[in-house]
Amino acid sequence: MTFTTADLCDKHSDEEHFQIAEPILKNFGGNIVFSGQISTLKVFEDNVLVRQVLEEKVDNRVLVIDGGGSHRCALLGGDLANIAYENGWQGIIIYGCVRDFVELSQTPIGIRALRTHPLKSHKHGIGDRDVLITFGGINFKKNHYLYADHDGIIVSETMLS
Repeated sequence: MTFTTADLCDKHSDEEHFQIAEPILKNFGGNIVFSGQISTLKVFEDNVLVRQVLEEKVDNRVLVIDGGGSHRCALLGGDLANIAYENGWQGIIIYGCVRDFVELSQTPIGIRALRTHPLKSHKHGIGDRDVLITFGGINFKKNHYLYADHDGIIVSETMLS
């Protein structure tokens, strides 16, 4: 599907099921334009569940991670980004940090996060999957649709055209 978020906003922004994210996330992945159905994770400074989810084979999905906005460690690095790409993930949105900037920028997947941090996360396996998470003015729900490009991120309950 070819789209721009600006065109989707022009066509759908008056609809109830449509949300536009606040511009708080930076692009780190090799693909700036991506879309897919949402899967969610809520974790804090712990990426064990992130790895588990990204190791799953998927079709047209975007993982949205509420990392509590922590700036104390990274929840995603180059190895996990490559695993995600190999398993069919279209993108990863993180309310938290990433590391391995150069490697991420060369991986053909969409990645948005707050910033970079060199420290890896803890490994406790604590968190929640497929729960409602909220950040950046968006309520992210499992199986809703996310669209991201140079202009921003939008989310809809239904697929947009």
